[in-house]
Amino acid sequence: MSYICKGGDSVGVRPKKLADKYNMSANTLRNYEAKGLLPPAERSANGYRLYTERHEAYLACLQAMAPAFGMEATTEVLLCLHRKELDDALWIVREREVLLHREKERLAQLIREWKAYAEGSQPYDGNQRFRIHEVSRQTGVPKSAIRHWEKSGLFSTERDPDNGYRLYKEPHLFKIRMLQVLQGAVYSEETVTLKQSIAQVNIQNFEQAMNVAERIQEYLHTRIGLQMRGIYFLYRLLQDLGLSEASE
Repeated sequence: MSYICKGGDSVGVRPKKLADKYNMSANTLRNYEAKGLLPPAERSANGYRLYTERHEAYLACLQAMAPAFGMEATTEVLLCLHRKELDDALWIVREREVLLHREKERLAQLIREWKAYAEGSQPYDGNQRFRIHEVSRQTGVPKSAIRHWEKSGLFSTERDPDNGYRLYKEPHLFKIRMLQVLQGAVYSEETVTLKQSIAQVNIQNFEQAMNVAERIQEYLHTRIGLQMRGIYFLYRLLQDLGLSEASE
């Protein structure tokens, strides 16, 4: 994209041209600017917005980071950069990296347990009942999230006939722990499909459960690749802002 006019002076480009390059509407571009995700546009002599290479660096960073870290975290990072709060921006990114690694370890633990059940080295009690506070304590998932997943149809429970409390079995705990792995995932059609697969899986069917686990594992592998790409474009933006040395 050229930013040089005939006289050799650096100029900007109109919103539509930049928006077309990144496959978005000019309105989206202006909304990003209004939200502080892009620096204020320069103006031409007749008042039209003009975007420069720096705006493109911000936009490239945004589009690379959002699928990897989520729009909320990406917004926080870019706003921190506008405020010259580099350390805060980098720690936001690192927090998401750590979260992804934690999700990977949770899935690995589930797979180890499934294998132990399948080999008969770990007993499986499909009839034991748990109250929701016990499920929350064992899985580390807030009760509000457990209720939300049930309300969304990802699993169903029976009720205690005496007091109406929800009663959960071992298969419920496995599904909740599988959903927990995706709890911090960036919303996408893929994550929706994975959650639906968890809802349909028969935990006692080892082959079926492992198939779903492997698909989640592949999703996590893709996520770490996307994160590395997002970090690359973030570093390019830092270089453009003259902040890369401060981050080394």
